[in-house]
Amino acid sequence: MEMQRTIRSAALIKGIGLQTGKRVELKLRPAPPDRGIVFIRSDMPGDPEIRVCPQNLHSAFQRTALKRGRAEIHTVEHILAALSALYIDNVVIEINNVELPGLDGSAKEFVGVLRDAGLHMQDVPRNYIETEKPIICSDDKGTIQIIPDEHFKIEYFLDYDHKLLKEQWSDIILDGSEKSMDFFEREIAPARTFCLERDAMTLLKLGLGKGADFSNTLVINAEGPINNRFRFPDEPVRHKVLDLLGDLYVLGRHIKGRIVARKSGHKLNSIFIKRLKEESEKLLTKIA
Repeated sequence: MEMQRTIRSAALIKGIGLQTGKRVELKLRPAPPDRGIVFIRSDMPGDPEIRVCPQNLHSAFQRTALKRGRAEIHTVEHILAALSALYIDNVVIEINNVELPGLDGSAKEFVGVLRDAGLHMQDVPRNYIETEKPIICSDDKGTIQIIPDEHFKIEYFLDYDHKLLKEQWSDIILDGSEKSMDFFEREIAPARTFCLERDAMTLLKLGLGKGADFSNTLVINAEGPINNRFRFPDEPVRHKVLDLLGDLYVLGRHIKGRIVARKSGHKLNSIFIKRLKEESEKLLTKIA
């Protein structure tokens, strides 16, 4: 029987939003069993809550966002990836602005803060999503599918029209053990967000990327990252694994299954999540 987890003590994270450039502060607090992952907009009247769940997915350009009523939260994927990898089921996150801090463009600091806060085992069994048959979603750019499996595994294949971003592949198996958490912290969490130089110009024209710079975003031209270097030879595909892991945790439950993705991004990931939600009567199983 696998039990739910929360954090042992409160934690604080400060930074600047990658897209908005606005300063933001997060206060993370332990939460009781079955509370789930809940954001609270402490800067808005009434401190509105936004629960992490598919119903609250909100369309946003090249990032994952949640919305409930007038309250929105943007760029949640990196902290959700950290929470998922550490198998944290319940936590309350107070936030005083619309976008989470970008930090160094990865999930490295989120993981460090959460592990420093400690993990507390709770006395209620964990809920999982499982499937009895493959489910696949695709668009004109990529595909993503879940294949029945007793473990949670992500495999990602990246193949861009760029000499440095061709045929990269990465995978990870997660089970909440110290070994898998250590692997995630060492091999996946440090992978930073990236974009091609031409795409960076598009973001700026749209009024985004106000908090981005060459240290927290790998802006890649023909020669490589501008004014930076890769932490791993295949850092881009590792970051895609990170993003996908965070997006999948919008489901609000951990997964038992093999996820195989090829060139999927936030938009396709969201479609896939909603498809799984539609199948929830068949897929949601409480492990007792």
